[in-house]
Amino acid sequence: MNSQQHSASGSPQPAGREEAPQDRSSTHVTHVREDVAMAGRCANVHLPTGRTCTLPARHPGSCNFVGPEDAEDVAVH
Repeated sequence: MNSQQHSASGSPQPAGREEAPQDRSSTHVTHVREDVAMAGRCANVHLPTGRTCTLPARHPGSCNFVGPEDAEDVAVH
């Protein structure tokens, strides 16, 4: 296999560990309801259903998603 990559100018560049690690923060995109988060809750939103996690912020394990009406009850107004 070829251990080199070519730059846009066509000159070879070594491939390997010298390259900076990719920023992985963009690989896990979350959507948060700010009003629920202000109440000290997780507030992650499950986009396909619109349900919101109302467990405490930074809770261990999986989220427990509830409907918008229930999330509204814990939201800061």
